[in-house]
Amino acid sequence: MSNQSSGETRYSSLLGKSIFITGGGTGIGAAMVERFCLQGARVTFVDIADAPSRSLCKRLAEQRQVHPLYIPCDIRDIDALKGAIEQARCAHGDIGVLINNAADDTRHEMDELTVEYWDDRLAINLRPCFFSAQAVVPQMQRLGGGSIINLGSISWRLKQTCMPAYTTAKAGIEGLTRTLAGQHGKDHIRVNTLIPGWVMTERQVSRWINPDIAQEIQSNQCIKETLQPDDIVNAALFLASDDSRMLTAQTLIVDGGWV
Repeated sequence: MSNQSSGETRYSSLLGKSIFITGGGTGIGAAMVERFCLQGARVTFVDIADAPSRSLCKRLAEQRQVHPLYIPCDIRDIDALKGAIEQARCAHGDIGVLINNAADDTRHEMDELTVEYWDDRLAINLRPCFFSAQAVVPQMQRLGGGSIINLGSISWRLKQTCMPAYTTAKAGIEGLTRTLAGQHGKDHIRVNTLIPGWVMTERQVSRWINPDIAQEIQSNQCIKETLQPDDIVNAALFLASDDSRMLTAQTLIVDGGWV
């Protein structure tokens, strides 16, 4: 059950739950780390952005009196990722919620792609989603269930052409989600894809947004407001909680009505 407190929905089923988030040091991931901690969950996150991750932990300890566990990890190294998941289990107990959030949307052109770069893009944006799920499923089975949330992208639905390896990986995530949901529904493990629209994180604003793109976003959204990280986290909290216990194999798009 959920209840309303201080303007934010509280999910009692998240209290004390072990949560593992990839790419939790900045952007949407950092907002997830903070909001899940404030639900009373035991949060572990991994990232390669060391300085921002440590700053996040320091700020949350000082301002919010919560203490997520940060483990430096390059998710391209699957052994290191599995090691971080085991470290999280030892610290916080069996993982009940996995959020595959980490990604890299660096732009790249089709005629410039090499085999090595293609493999690297999939090694960041798709491969870890499978192997992290593989690692947490036995833990969720011991718990009697769990929730896996894979972050997708509207980019391939919009037929964007500026990052073909990224859009291919993100399209693949939706297939992976449905496969895992079908396989592990018997274990009460729910697997869903959460797709953000163009969220105004520091990375997006500093690298990609200009007045023309900002106008394009506003003109395409049904709701003419700027998407913020908390808009995505609100959906993630629901998908992670027992309130969505019968919701699996689905794609939830939070984009202001763009696609």
